[in-house]
Amino acid sequence: MTQQDDTYHIQVRSVCKNYEEHRVKALIDVSAFIKPGEFVALTGPSGCGKSTLLNIIAGIDKPGRGSVLIGDQEISRLNDKEVTELRRKKIGFVFQFFNLLNTLTVYENASLPLALARHLSSREIRTRTEEMLEQVGLTKRSSFYPSQLSGGEMQRVAIARALVHKPEVIVADEPTGNLDSENGEQVLRLFQTLCRNGRHTTVMATHSSDAANFADRTIRMRDGRILEEICT
Repeated sequence: MTQQDDTYHIQVRSVCKNYEEHRVKALIDVSAFIKPGEFVALTGPSGCGKSTLLNIIAGIDKPGRGSVLIGDQEISRLNDKEVTELRRKKIGFVFQFFNLLNTLTVYENASLPLALARHLSSREIRTRTEEMLEQVGLTKRSSFYPSQLSGGEMQRVAIARALVHKPEVIVADEPTGNLDSENGEQVLRLFQTLCRNGRHTTVMATHSSDAANFADRTIRMRDGRILEEICT
């Protein structure tokens, strides 16, 4: 068992990741330590390893070497079933391209993780979903379909879906990449608020230095390594 440090919510320790079929070293001896409630931005050019690092933190991918801890659980040692359970309970993933289901309403998209959990009553699902939609400012859009929404609204639905099950960790991959500056700022300020309220720890990958300025700390990456860390 890897020793846990309670100072940190997320611990990435000496992680390496190679994609042998492409002869690519995606991550090379990467270590990062993130405190509870901290908002951290990963920056760097395309191919620098930031999305790979996000996927490993979220349990979507596994490191070739090293360890990753979320709280007291070393996710790099869990089997597929255990990782799925961890993600369902503790991790919310926000995608760049929203990944909403076009045949479902805003409410149905946002409530999907709760419906899949199968242990909540319909009243509990409705209460939690309505609270989440109110938090992201979409109560009046709950019966709309994705095709009826702006890009900023779709991203806020995606955030509501990622947060409705009250995860400890938010992992966001270029969450403002397809948004205009006004909608992008709304999304980033929402992340700031969630972290400052102490309810979530957020790790975001972004190409944008403006977006990174909303974070508490920026980790700059290049060629699979961490170059520097900057408090913002």
